[in-house]
Amino acid sequence: MKRNMQNNRKRRPTHPGAMLREVVLSEIGMSQGEFAAVLGVSRRTISELLQERRPVTVDTAHRLARALNTSPEVWLRMQQAVDVWDALQLHQHHYEKIKAIRPKRAA
Repeated sequence: MKRNMQNNRKRRPTHPGAMLREVVLSEIGMSQGEFAAVLGVSRRTISELLQERRPVTVDTAHRLARALNTSPEVWLRMQQAVDVWDALQLHQHHYEKIKAIRPKRAA
């Protein structure tokens, strides 16, 4: 039986950078530079994250959680969903060749 990975999702999950760009920064009214300063990272780091060119790391997740009163897990789950999707898109043909391991019967 073929397993459907990612619940038959037809589009890529939302990157955490898109959420920051489209929702968070517009709501808090901060520039990228101001946000970077609050987090204690470079403006380039924030720019690349907002452009979805950089993943949320554990360190960044802690910084975001502290600044935005969320949890690091929220940001890491969003990033993990994107990473799983991207890997599936890139390697699905390899994954489909892998057969499930069945336990051997005791003799």
